[in-house]
Amino acid sequence: MAGTVVMVNNPFQPAMKREVIVVESSLSIRTWLDHQGITEFSQPTLCLHNGRALLREEWPVTTIKEGDFVAFVALPAGGGGGGGGGKNPLRTVLMVAVMVAAPAIAGMSFGTGIGTMLAEVIGWGAVTSLATVGVAMAGTALVNALIPAPSPAVPSMSYGSVGGAVPAPSPTYSLQAQGNEARLGQPIPVIYGRHIIFPDLAAIPYHEYLNNDQYLFQLHCIGQGEYDIEQLRIEDTPITSFDEVTYEIVPPGGSLSLFDPDVVVAPEVAGQELLSPSDGGDWIGPFAAHPADTIAESIGIDVVLPRGLYYANDGGGLDSRSVQWTVQAREIDADGSAIGDWISLGSETHSTATTTPIRLSFRYSVPPGRYEIRLQRTDAKEENSRVGHELRWGSMRAYLQGSPDFGDVTLLAIRMRATDNLSQRSSRMINCVVTRRLPVWDSSAGWSTPSPTRSIAWAVADLLKANYGAELTDDRIDLTALHTLDQTWQSRGDHFDAVFDSGTTVWEALGKLLRCGRAVPFLQTGIVRMVRDESQSLPVAMFGPRNIVKNSLRIQYLMPSEETADAVTVSYFSNRTWKPDEITVSLPESQSEKPAKVTLFGCTDATHAEREGLYMATANRYHRRIITFQTEMEGLIPTYGDLIAISHDMPSWGQGGEVIGWDGNTLTLSEPLVWKEGAEHVIALRRRDGSVNGPWSVIPGGLDRQVIMTDTMDMESSIGVSEERTFFAFGVSESWSQFARVLSVRPRGERVEIGAVGDEDAMVAL
Repeated sequence: MAGTVVMVNNPFQPAMKREVIVVESSLSIRTWLDHQGITEFSQPTLCLHNGRALLREEWPVTTIKEGDFVAFVALPAGGGGGGGGGKNPLRTVLMVAVMVAAPAIAGMSFGTGIGTMLAEVIGWGAVTSLATVGVAMAGTALVNALIPAPSPAVPSMSYGSVGGAVPAPSPTYSLQAQGNEARLGQPIPVIYGRHIIFPDLAAIPYHEYLNNDQYLFQLHCIGQGEYDIEQLRIEDTPITSFDEVTYEIVPPGGSLSLFDPDVVVAPEVAGQELLSPSDGGDWIGPFAAHPADTIAESIGIDVVLPRGLYYANDGGGLDSRSVQWTVQAREIDADGSAIGDWISLGSETHSTATTTPIRLSFRYSVPPGRYEIRLQRTDAKEENSRVGHELRWGSMRAYLQGSPDFGDVTLLAIRMRATDNLSQRSSRMINCVVTRRLPVWDSSAGWSTPSPTRSIAWAVADLLKANYGAELTDDRIDLTALHTLDQTWQSRGDHFDAVFDSGTTVWEALGKLLRCGRAVPFLQTGIVRMVRDESQSLPVAMFGPRNIVKNSLRIQYLMPSEETADAVTVSYFSNRTWKPDEITVSLPESQSEKPAKVTLFGCTDATHAEREGLYMATANRYHRRIITFQTEMEGLIPTYGDLIAISHDMPSWGQGGEVIGWDGNTLTLSEPLVWKEGAEHVIALRRRDGSVNGPWSVIPGGLDRQVIMTDTMDMESSIGVSEERTFFAFGVSESWSQFARVLSVRPRGERVEIGAVGDEDAMVAL
């Protein structure tokens, strides 16, 4: 046997979606693919040869030899349109395999990402890291290896195009004038928390006339899901101040009763004058009332008498006049060819005496079908200058059959009567302040019914579960961690209030959501997990000279320069003014001359923005020590963000070694100890599961390698008879080891490389 090839079609379920093929003879990777009839993969695919990612140009020159492992891993990809039926470009799957810049996937290895899933298929020795920790130092960039700083402030938050549509600026965060518009081909908004929204038009607005008053009908889409409507306004004025406005909120699955939503306005009809045959006129039209493949059940016709209808008599008064016309319809096919005879919809007469322009609307029921319409005046037009007798065809509408399915969205229906109080501009300035309704999870009760919430946690859960998101099941989400994080965020007053109305990926949206709560997402064994940068006191693992590979410890100090940021300007969207605002935060003794500008998307509170700005400034000053080392399989214990303890004599991080003897409270150690006069000394021991026991206060024993515990130990120590000896870390109580937060865990054959950032005391209070 030469080697083995594994085809992984779904990295989210590698154990179920894989094919293992034995290669009997040595041949190049490209030749093997040709033998399998594979010229090109149907989706982006990663090739790993013995754990190393290969470029395509290397496939013809890389041979599969005996014992070699080759894996072809199909990367997640996908999209979704922003069309009807509740679909949305947020429907892209988690694009974790190509998010090499995401810090949460910086260590895509066991315990920290997609590398874990690969390892389940091809073995630990063949896994390679797909990303590295990136620390930007150019210009006034902020340094934070654990929780990256948000993106710089930009005028309009447009997150790119998904599904082929041309990306458009966000109507919510654009610096241009806001208003209601039809954003064809763009995402249906997804709102989390409490926010203002100028809802998009969900259908073409149209108007009708009643008693010579014009009524405008507009249907708006507030967003995906269900919302509580706190305020409904035209510009800055509550809509209740306008007696001529009627509205209806239609929740997901509800029915609209205020007006017909599915109406098509024929653009060809635009005020053509109607003349009778005696005036040399003819039929106006025919014009198709609606597009192909649509079925109308009624036709709407507007006629206008722009000069009114009257005769100015000799006495200075007005005499009545009449006008007559007829409306006909004919059924047509998709090509516009007639498939029926002309039928009369109505022969109308209108009489009055007024100089006021007259506008009349008529609606005619028709058998279901597609129609073209024509109109003709049937009475002679009086040309006398003392007569108002002009008749024009104002507009035409087709009321389509059935009710459209708008999907799982909340709609706002508006019916306006045109008055001096409402202008054409103000009719497109409808906005509302809404709060998203989301279910809340509890370990005992499960999911609740949707309720208003600004929670970061349940917005994360919705994004991961919804059909416009990742569409994951509950077992693919760390709901227990989300519940715990939710309690932390609620106690701190951290909320997420934002509108996703531009194309983005689920992973990018997830990162923005969690960043508002000082957290990042990562994948572990196919489960989406989250970690927040917060104070930790119990290390999950301890590493010292006995389990750190010799000469593998490296410490990189990221030294500040003249261009390093010395303050942070946080841009946020104020919930007081519903306008962009900013706040600058710096540490004591900082000159604040080179602030780094960041946008904290989803933050709407000045206190929250200031708190996060202070955190970023502190991390920028203190998260500058990157530690890497290699160890054995115990390196697979910690995961991203975990606290570990490192003892090593080279940087003077305490002393480390093994326990070689145990007699009551007296421990005999493998190394002689250095005691500091007048200081309190402690010792910490590694448990069987790799976690840390202690530290415990100790005093010198009878020998230079002995210590006496001042308290009774609550664990059993191994001195190497049937298992590995217990490791220890020893030193002064404040410096017995260096605490660090894990950034990456990368298998390296039979070893594991851990990357971490020093955990400084200055970060604890934040």
